[in-house]
Amino acid sequence: MLPADLRTAEAEALEALQAALAAGSGGRWTVEFRFEGLRLMPVVLRLLQELIPDQPEGRLLFPDAGATALARRDAPELAERIGSFSDQRRRQQEVPSRGMLLMVGASQAEYELVEEVCGGHGGSVVLVNPSLEDAAVGIGSVARQRRRGFLAGWRPAYALLPQADRALRCAYPGEWELYRLDPDGFRLAGRFEQKPDAEQQDLALSGREQVGLGGNLRALGQMIEDLQN
Repeated sequence: MLPADLRTAEAEALEALQAALAAGSGGRWTVEFRFEGLRLMPVVLRLLQELIPDQPEGRLLFPDAGATALARRDAPELAERIGSFSDQRRRQQEVPSRGMLLMVGASQAEYELVEEVCGGHGGSVVLVNPSLEDAAVGIGSVARQRRRGFLAGWRPAYALLPQADRALRCAYPGEWELYRLDPDGFRLAGRFEQKPDAEQQDLALSGREQVGLGGNLRALGQMIEDLQN
């Protein structure tokens, strides 16, 4: 069932993330809230605060110094746990890095930095609203290496991805759920073991069982790309 509001979604995300982190140290997880106009800063500050009892060494990291300073201003009681991606890299060069890292808004511009931080960290890492996969668009060798290497190691702890006529939700350890927007609200349209692509979503929403020409062409393109590796 879809959450009724943001605070309910936050509670679901916290529960799912706690379960994911309890599954073992050193995990690589993602949390996604893809609401248009969402102010993510208060959400991640509340998330860190709730996680501290179970993650006493937890830290919250941002891509740049400006966002880091803003977070420290808004939550002075958490200031010692807040830093930038670059701050974390410097810390790891001096002392062993353990505990949980919440890395917020990592984009393709920070791909190599994020990969370096994760490679030198001995604890769990959670990417909140990342866009690192943008760097893997295309069929070049670098894109394929990233998609099948570093990017392939991440698992969703929680995701809530609303669109104009549908919404995707995933809460660890459950499956991906697709909801269709009907005149009287959202209705469950399908469940998937892996995140469904656009073609799979369209099929589930329409009730069609056969993949159309567009789906066949996409499947052929994927097969060609696989053969090029």
